[in-house]
Amino acid sequence: MDPSRHVDVQDVRVPTFIYGTAWKEDTTASLARTALDAGFRGIDTANQRRHYFEAGIGEALADAFAAGLAREDLFLQTKFTYAAGQDHRLPYDPRAPLAAQVAQSFASSLEHLGVDHLDSYVLHGPSVRRGLSDDDWETWAAMEQLHAAGKTRLLGVSNVTLAQLEALHARASVKPAVVQNRCFAAMGWDRDVRRFCAERGILYQGFSLLTANPDVFRLRFMHEIAARKGMTLPQVVFRFALEVGMVALTGTTSRAHMEEDLQAYDFALDPEEVRAIETALA
Repeated sequence: MDPSRHVDVQDVRVPTFIYGTAWKEDTTASLARTALDAGFRGIDTANQRRHYFEAGIGEALADAFAAGLAREDLFLQTKFTYAAGQDHRLPYDPRAPLAAQVAQSFASSLEHLGVDHLDSYVLHGPSVRRGLSDDDWETWAAMEQLHAAGKTRLLGVSNVTLAQLEALHARASVKPAVVQNRCFAAMGWDRDVRRFCAERGILYQGFSLLTANPDVFRLRFMHEIAARKGMTLPQVVFRFALEVGMVALTGTTSRAHMEEDLQAYDFALDPEEVRAIETALA
């Protein structure tokens, strides 16, 4: 396929390359500014101070908006994270009912980011490893209320198994529009979840495409593809992700790598190269 820089999901224009902001700490604001300057128009964060600095994204956005970036030209996605995934810096009262925690976290996110709505609000992960708990259903219902109120345009879920996604999609009143998973080549790049998403019009976002797959970079044919295309190994991986219909996330801290990553739009892989990458370690 010939991937576009954007894809439409339920009338929301979503960039097919997104800048991820985990583990940036005090450099979050400067790196987000750099990513926007480099050309990224999608930002992924979370209201989870343990791994993200959401307010730093707000600093970068304030500068970008002041410089002329229009809010409608930016895709902004953040997450609700259960207390078990947080440290002591909670964005809600942990003694409150989950519905109240979701509302408090969401309001905190809007304040951090300096915006009045989100493009996508994501459950950072189910509360249990298998199936979905009553807590998950209560949380999703609270997220659905935010969607109904027009405060977020899309709902999604991250770190989810196929069985969990099937259950959520079957029962939820507002179906998940976004799935964000760590993507392992050894599992066919999350092939089963991607297939489910493709069949139901769910946007699949893949993260840790590079860091989760060091073995891919040792494959001789990957080096051969990179040499033929005149591209780097990361560019080949990102181009592969785009060609199989993923939205790719990158969290690089290098301006040069940000610009290189976006050059994945500038070349194509042959169908047999795509097949070889998809099945290389699976």
